[in-house]
Amino acid sequence: MFDATEQINAVQRTVGSRTLEAGEARVTTISQTYQATAEDLWDACTSAERIPRWFLPISGDLRLGGTYQLEGNANGTVESCEPPHRFTATWEMGGEVSWIEVRITPVDGDRARLDLDHIAHVDQDRWAQFGPGAVGVGWDLGLLGLASHLAGDGSGITPEQGAEWTASAQGRRAMELSSQLWCEASIAAGTDADEAKAAAERTTAFYTGTPAA
Repeated sequence: MFDATEQINAVQRTVGSRTLEAGEARVTTISQTYQATAEDLWDACTSAERIPRWFLPISGDLRLGGTYQLEGNANGTVESCEPPHRFTATWEMGGEVSWIEVRITPVDGDRARLDLDHIAHVDQDRWAQFGPGAVGVGWDLGLLGLASHLAGDGSGITPEQGAEWTASAQGRRAMELSSQLWCEASIAAGTDADEAKAAAERTTAFYTGTPAA
């Protein structure tokens, strides 16, 4: 049986920064090793046929220079593509532009690691309010869907079940745990512990609908 809590704990999270032409940006990185070849993991993350089976319906031209649209979510442009190892794309939503970088690295014959960087210019007030969990919890839910898909035994959580599952007690617990672990990553990156915990409480409240303390 697929265990969402086990999946959340299987993910590694780091928080950092990167200097872009437009200035300093914050980098939220989520990583996981899967029981899948690099080629299969690449296909799951780049195929217009497979992405909706674990994430969201997608349309567009998924190749270098092409544009994409995730239904009800972000759109953007594919800026680089080096199959089956790396691609970068803009992540445009709500009038704001950030970037994603996905790297896939073989671990051994039948395992591969995915590292996803979400790179964004975030003003200090917004960062103080929600911290890295603002995007991090969402990516945790995405990787949960990917792990479900790659499990291939029907035990996981499909996109069709997603809304009902996130509203369930198990879903809320998973999001609370994700927010807590992003808080720990933020503290490890140098954020004041009290500030990080307060931001995590607001993030948890946002995702679960439970008022912050």
